[in-house]
Amino acid sequence: MQKPALNDAPIHELLRNRWSPRAFADQAIPQEVLRSLFEAARWAPSSFNEQPWAYIVATKEDKVNFEKVLGTLVEFNAGWARSASALAIAVTKLAFTENHTPNRNAQYDTGAATALLSVEATARGLAVHQMAGFDPDSARKTFAIPEGWEPLAAIAIGYPGDPDTLPPKLKERELAPRMRKPIREFVMTGSWGHTAPFAAK
Repeated sequence: MQKPALNDAPIHELLRNRWSPRAFADQAIPQEVLRSLFEAARWAPSSFNEQPWAYIVATKEDKVNFEKVLGTLVEFNAGWARSASALAIAVTKLAFTENHTPNRNAQYDTGAATALLSVEATARGLAVHQMAGFDPDSARKTFAIPEGWEPLAAIAIGYPGDPDTLPPKLKERELAPRMRKPIREFVMTGSWGHTAPFAAK
């Protein structure tokens, strides 16, 4: 299923077609494709080239670790995410390696890496759904995440599936139009709240 954005200005088709479904097909992701997704994440920009991101990943074929990731999700997300072909947890290192001072851009940079992963996934016919609804403490304990690293988000990856496989309320959300704020609401110039002229349409 495709659900292109109703964009107000031209954007690349990969960005237009990227979205976060909850219905996934029962189809394994080839290992080389998974490798390419994380290769895309590897090349994200980061402050001082720190590359503070790490990912804990389990495919559905790896039943033990897949269930371990699934067990960190809140019940609502676990209900649909179990149909994904792979699950991951994005983790960030909170301090710089060289001098151990706080890296205030660590979360920002890890988000950028995951965004590139998502675009690469879209290019390969896959979908990515990122989730705040997971238990970071559970993830930390389950996967022995060391001190100084922060679990940020859970991620479901797979080929888009049939919305009819979802419960009625989720199916309704799956089929609803994608909505975003217009850029005039968040692109400013001069001072806060003053819309940039090019964004005013």
